[in-house]
Amino acid sequence: MDKSRAAKGKSGVTAKKAAADPLLVQSVEKAFRVLAAFDDERPTMSLTQLASTIGMDISATQRFAHTLTKLGYLSKDVDTKRFELTAKTLDLGYHYTRASKLVARAMPFLLHLSKETEETVNLTVPDGTEIVFVARFMSRHVLSNDVIIGTRLPAFCTAPGVAMLSKMPPDEAREILRRSDLKPYTPSTTYRLQDILKKIDLAGKRGFATAFEEFYHGDLSIAAPILSPKGYPIGAINVGVSRARFTNESAVEQFAPLVVATAMSISQSSRPPR
Repeated sequence: MDKSRAAKGKSGVTAKKAAADPLLVQSVEKAFRVLAAFDDERPTMSLTQLASTIGMDISATQRFAHTLTKLGYLSKDVDTKRFELTAKTLDLGYHYTRASKLVARAMPFLLHLSKETEETVNLTVPDGTEIVFVARFMSRHVLSNDVIIGTRLPAFCTAPGVAMLSKMPPDEAREILRRSDLKPYTPSTTYRLQDILKKIDLAGKRGFATAFEEFYHGDLSIAAPILSPKGYPIGAINVGVSRARFTNESAVEQFAPLVVATAMSISQSSRPPR
């Protein structure tokens, strides 16, 4: 994924939207913009680099960086004067996973699916044009990707994304695709609009979606949506396996029924008893 686009997605509200919302506290938005500027390509930055990255002047950037350093979310090297994130920034993600009712409900089902398949099992949620990994059980079989909790991937070319799109109202799904950066990440990526719509339609009919090496080489993924009591997709379960060990057909045959059953169980767990 384009790192600059990902950084914009993480920062949440754009400056244009912030200016148009009278209830939005712009200083809070700017503080989160500072935190979201750091990633694997920019793990540390000087004040000048940070200001350039987030689009603020040096004086304002200095005040926000100083405040976040005092609060413990940034650290500043006394010799190089460069800033970097601290472990305290993980608190936000920790509080999310502890407070999320979906994560709490899904955990026993994820654990059961992980033990039954002995493969990598993930829980993802939708966020705009992307999916976000919020729980993950790793397999003893190594997959050639760097996915961790908090990783964001495009919805249009991932099995969980397509699974969730297949249960959204068609107009909403098309709007998400319209705002997505439809491009090939691998030679196998489905990125033309009409082809994506066909995949979404097929996923809706089958109850599960697949993505075979569409974002990561060698990765085969089967996913099914988790639905709210009103039938809206609030997440997805997927199993990921390696091309070196499975064909497309054998992966679907072995894991699709299990993934669908797990997603249905989680969906039903949120419904009040009759």
